[in-house]
Amino acid sequence: MKVHRYLTVLVLTSFVLIWYYILRVNNGIFTGLGGLGANSSAALARRGPGLRQNAPSNASEIAIVVVACGERHNEALNMIKSAIMFNRNQSPLRFVVVAEDQLKQNFVEKLDDWQEINDNIFTYEIHSLTFPAKDKDEWKKLFKPCAAQRLFLPSLLTHIDSVLYVDSDTIFLAPVQELWSLFKTFNASQFAGMAPEHEDKNAGWYNRFARHPYYGDLGVNSGVMLMNLTRMREFRWEQHIMPIYREFRLKLVWGDQDIINILFHHHPDRLLVFPCDWNYRADHCMYMSVCEAPDGVKIVHGNRGYFHSLVQPIFNLLYTTVEEYAFRTDIHANFIRTIEDSLALPSNSNCDKLLDKFLQDPRKYFKQNLYEEDT
Repeated sequence: MKVHRYLTVLVLTSFVLIWYYILRVNNGIFTGLGGLGANSSAALARRGPGLRQNAPSNASEIAIVVVACGERHNEALNMIKSAIMFNRNQSPLRFVVVAEDQLKQNFVEKLDDWQEINDNIFTYEIHSLTFPAKDKDEWKKLFKPCAAQRLFLPSLLTHIDSVLYVDSDTIFLAPVQELWSLFKTFNASQFAGMAPEHEDKNAGWYNRFARHPYYGDLGVNSGVMLMNLTRMREFRWEQHIMPIYREFRLKLVWGDQDIINILFHHHPDRLLVFPCDWNYRADHCMYMSVCEAPDGVKIVHGNRGYFHSLVQPIFNLLYTTVEEYAFRTDIHANFIRTIEDSLALPSNSNCDKLLDKFLQDPRKYFKQNLYEEDT
């Protein structure tokens, strides 16, 4: 009899623990159709109350989308961290993460910790990768793993009106609110915004090598992209994407970015082109400075692995300094001064010589300690 009671208690205890774990990890997660076919689904986790108590009640939430596959989850977390660090206006942020299933728990644990440290100034949701059932494997591998996911955000995120999509290898140096405000400048036909692929025709890739149509004279770079999803759905975005892929699939060097360029070649009135400040790459400075950035660099894009090499040291330094920064400590001392001290010696890198451009916005707004140092 005692053994029976013992086993009953053991079973009940195990059930309670398992149920607690499910609630803890999957709080708010549900599975539903992503709009791309009967076999596709998106797992969604909504976390946190969203606004600080002292935030304006009419503040518009800013949705930032990132896709993470393989080793890209560390980059994606670093991008999110930088957006929080430089959100000096304390705008309410919602991070929308689209990730492989095995990476979800890592995002949940880290973002839960950051929510608590930052007084729930942001919320987040996590979705499963969702590609069309037909040619699913091809879409997933196009150019680089999962990059083509951005093409299907209108169907995946049917509950969201507009988003800022950023590649995982990006770092914010200015409040995202400044870029988000460009949505207000869209005319009646525009539903997307991007920066040019190049600033100089002599170095342009599309005008010299592309075997397919592209936007304007130099093409656009899709690493940072404002997307009015509602208008894209009305435009039937994905119905335009599919024929482009079928016609040019053997000529796509840069994958989904090429598809986007082809589409806006045929529909240029749908695109707003914003300055290179908001998608600053090594291409803009490695040979000569070709991005004016009069108000400083706003978003750094470390494409082609520049965050993880010393070819252009300032790109690696910006990434690692964000990675090592501890929330609620002095940004001036632990970010700005760290970078200044690390680049104190003369450098052969043309990008390093533009240090003032990279730190222009942080220096302007983080001149003193905003938080008490941890003791």
